[in-house]
Amino acid sequence: MSTSRLPGLQHVDHVAFTVPDLDEAATMFTVLLGAEELYRSSRGPDADVMPEHFGVPADARLELRMMRLPPNLNVELFQWWSADRAPAFPRASDAGGHHLCFVVDDVDDVVDAINGLTGVEVLGFRKEVAADSPTVAGNRWVYARTSWGLILEFVDRSRVVDPPRLVGPADWQNHPTTHTSENPA
Repeated sequence: MSTSRLPGLQHVDHVAFTVPDLDEAATMFTVLLGAEELYRSSRGPDADVMPEHFGVPADARLELRMMRLPPNLNVELFQWWSADRAPAFPRASDAGGHHLCFVVDDVDDVVDAINGLTGVEVLGFRKEVAADSPTVAGNRWVYARTSWGLILEFVDRSRVVDPPRLVGPADWQNHPTTHTSENPA
């Protein structure tokens, strides 16, 4: 595998999640997380396109909604239909498992708010990273799971003494962009 950066690579545009009920997921993203819907689209079934370009069966069709999570993330939500669609979201321990993490002011406040909701379950209780992980000691976090299986993480880094340089508000201004001949300055 080549170790050089892909030519013209600029930045992440969005992440995407397949959900079992697009309306339910879009509502959760807008109401709970403050997302704005940017657009909707649909495609398929199309035996000439779906297997080759999406790697799914010829009978597959999709609907999607592109959501904007202020201030820095676009999330694309897909609902797919096909005869052999697997109904379960992968667990964190499964290949393809994943989660979506949010920085919060106080993770305890988030736990209190989630405990009053239907469709989102706090997994366990709030944890705090101990001194055996000195780079992030003091990090407070919790996982929550949506009714369809998406894991959400909420993290409060305010107690970390010298946190690692993770992408955050300081990076959102004056970020240098890589330009190539295909993408002139």
